[in-house]
Amino acid sequence: MLGFLINDQEAKEMEYLIKREMDEILFDLRDERIDQLVKRAMEERYKILFNLFRRVASPHECLKYMRKGKRGKKRLNRN
Repeated sequence: MLGFLINDQEAKEMEYLIKREMDEILFDLRDERIDQLVKRAMEERYKILFNLFRRVASPHECLKYMRKGKRGKKRLNRN
């Protein structure tokens, strides 16, 4: 297990950067010109970013970025 200490300002900066990256991915996922294989890779990247985001953001902020599951229900996996 790895860990590191960050202060509140650094946590807010990480939250901001991760949110911007996730916003870009969500925008690109709606683009029909992008190949499905590329979209699948983007979705995997989104999952990784969301897991990082959960560590620095409030639960309320996390709800805004949760993706719908295969059954159309929103979910939040806590690992």
